[in-house]
Amino acid sequence: MSERLGCTPSQTVGPYLHIVLPWSDGPFVVPDGTSGSFWVTGRVFDGNGDPVTDGLVETWQADPDGRFDHPDDPRGATKPAIPGFRGFGRCATGTDGEFAILTVKPGPLPADDGRTEAPHLDVSVFARGLLNRVVTRMYFPDDVAANDADPVLASIDDPQLRSTLIAIPNDEGGLRFDIHLQGAHETAFFEL
Repeated sequence: MSERLGCTPSQTVGPYLHIVLPWSDGPFVVPDGTSGSFWVTGRVFDGNGDPVTDGLVETWQADPDGRFDHPDDPRGATKPAIPGFRGFGRCATGTDGEFAILTVKPGPLPADDGRTEAPHLDVSVFARGLLNRVVTRMYFPDDVAANDADPVLASIDDPQLRSTLIAIPNDEGGLRFDIHLQGAHETAFFEL
């Protein structure tokens, strides 16, 4: 009779993600100098409030017309009007947990129930201690009425938790979006 070996223990997504996942163009959803582009900057924090220095932030978004050049768009894939727009960004966190993504504001999207989703970025975070990525959204602070009507934001009953999904303007003309993985200021995350 052969001896049965135990299962291999599960591993977290870090710390080796820095070896293959980041690339030099990763933070650029649009080419540098694109009209209307701005930086989304922020920091990723763990449950103790310490910066996550070995994480990765990914964004996925519609173009300014609210369309995707992807076959899963139920309205059909549409080439973006902005040359070089990819709709996808990826940035490793730095020594202070900081990340930066150069992008343009997406347009609103149709929701499954016929309503409209406010312009937003889908955001994923990969980091040590996580068995799977965590997923959240970043909404725009100047879209108050659209945010109030957004079905995803409306599904969050706690106003303080809902506010963790709204970016804030920064001094450089872009937006700041800090992500707290746990703790008193924990960002709202979604199950996929």
